Amino acid sequence: MDHRLIDLLVCPVCKGPLQLTRSEAGLAHELQCPADRLAFAVRDGIPVMLESEARVLDGEPPAATALPRLG
Repeated sequence: MDHRLIDLLVCPVCKGPLQLTRSEAGLAHELQCPADRLAFAVRDGIPVMLESEARVLDGEPPAATALPRLG
């Protein structure tokens, strides 16, 4: 996967930066969003940037985003 493409991609949920992880063979494995604790798979060199296809990372739950109060 081209690093220029990775620099342009953001998390589809929070629009934050993503971190690329590689398999033991050195191939792009998945893109991880540390803020939302989600991992997006890379299949055949193409990132699958769908929230419904994302894997939840083990560990702490995602940080809750404070919503403004209405009324």
